[in-house]
Amino acid sequence: MSNELIQALIDIEKERGIPRAFLIEAIKVALNTAYKKNYGTGLNAMVDFNEETGEVSVHSQKTVVAEVEDAHMEIALEEAQELYPDCKEEDLVYVEITPSNFGRIAAQTAKQVVIQKLREAERSLIYEEFLEREGEILTGTIQRIENRTAFITLGRTEAIMLPSDQINNERYAVGQRIKAYIYEVKNTSKGPNIFVSRSHPNFLKRLFEMEVPEIYDGVVEIKSIAREAGARSKISVYSQDDKVDPVGACVGPRGLRVQNIVSELNGEKIDIIKYDRDPERFIANSLSPSKVIYVDVYEEEKIARVVVPDYQLSLAIGKEGQNARLAAKLTGWKVDIKSESQVLAANEEAEEDEDYEQA
Repeated sequence: MSNELIQALIDIEKERGIPRAFLIEAIKVALNTAYKKNYGTGLNAMVDFNEETGEVSVHSQKTVVAEVEDAHMEIALEEAQELYPDCKEEDLVYVEITPSNFGRIAAQTAKQVVIQKLREAERSLIYEEFLEREGEILTGTIQRIENRTAFITLGRTEAIMLPSDQINNERYAVGQRIKAYIYEVKNTSKGPNIFVSRSHPNFLKRLFEMEVPEIYDGVVEIKSIAREAGARSKISVYSQDDKVDPVGACVGPRGLRVQNIVSELNGEKIDIIKYDRDPERFIANSLSPSKVIYVDVYEEEKIARVVVPDYQLSLAIGKEGQNARLAAKLTGWKVDIKSESQVLAANEEAEEDEDYEQA
């Protein structure tokens, strides 16, 4: 090795930001390991790396003796004094024992260390970059699909979209460009794992932030989201400005804004609900598109009893209970829906029971 290695380390420090001292220390450790692997551990040897010239030498610590019995561990006094004139018996001295072919091994070792550290640094930079982007939407190209898991290329790295993070009714193909939400970045020994999702509720939230300027600017606030990805979602919004209609802002002129989001989600239905601090009004709003006659709330149990017109009962509950289920997720209340005739019948029955008990 020579000055070329030192110059390479200087260049790496400037271009990649990896401290030269860090690389040199790693090279020293690796050289000592390589020497012991190739020449044994019983020589009490240490590899020296000249930080100025890049030259490598091996020295063994030996005890100065009058008569040598173990050449690996001892050195004769006369021979030692040629190197260290003032030494005497029982002193410990260092003697160079650099093998003739160790230069080739040292060069290979140093190269491997530098390559390894560059890879580690690259992984670290990628990890830090995407850790800062956690919670954002990215656009990438599907590189491959294995066991329904999609791997999305992002230039220097790739993201992972697990089956649970995919929208059920979507079909993905290699080469397809898609948007996805970064919800977790993990650092591993093989590099960062970047997990993305299209089914995550926050994917819908970020799409609205990108599409609706009033949300991005903070004038309109998204209060809650309930989502069954690929089928239907509800999103509650609130305006900080009385002059701004939060629902209208999200729908956009001629419904263009929400339609762009629906198109991105391949037809997923989206109900935009006006948030209200009053739980009764908020729960009534959440059951859109059905009409509500009245709502009774029970704070302690966090239960809401909702009465709707007879012809609106199936709409309020939704197919397989979806509308009621999403309303409950959106509001945080357990929602019990009854038709007007069901309530009247129950009241009449209760009155009859009361009359019977009195009689």
